[in-house]
Amino acid sequence: MNKTVRDYIRTIVDFPREGVMFRDVTTLFADPRGFRMAVDQMLHPYAGKRIDKVAGLEARGFILGGAVAHQLGTGFVPIRKKGKLPGTVISEDYALEYGEAVIELHDDAIAPGETVLLVDDLLATGGTARAGIRLIERLGGDIVGCAFIVDLPDLGGRAALHAMGMDVHTLCAFEGD
Repeated sequence: MNKTVRDYIRTIVDFPREGVMFRDVTTLFADPRGFRMAVDQMLHPYAGKRIDKVAGLEARGFILGGAVAHQLGTGFVPIRKKGKLPGTVISEDYALEYGEAVIELHDDAIAPGETVLLVDDLLATGGTARAGIRLIERLGGDIVGCAFIVDLPDLGGRAALHAMGMDVHTLCAFEGD
């Protein structure tokens, strides 16, 4: 039987709090076939398109984004939590389930007119991705798409990104949160 990307992802019950079904992609990353399959499937819709940079959201987006950028032969840009990047940055606040957070991007990471693919492991509410999109757009970047391994459709992230005019590509979905 051929495995799918979804088959490599384990579910951890009641993490980080009771009632949450945590979709753990580290088991996917640890398997060479699973990891290659995920990277290949993430970049497939964008092969042949002009992509100047791949932007990865902290932290698992760094793992995926670096691999996708390598396969596409393009640069990689990290979007990090506040205070983690040296030099001059631009910041964007976004809502979390219980509070707010801030992500940052170097102010010279993307030149106006560059095309960017945004990558992360999981799309839930879309808050972090929306903040990353706003940062990229503030620098004049043109986002060609947003690619994720896992979609949690019940949490509305895909709809939120579509409302921003974004093309969204996911490899699998899990119902619930």
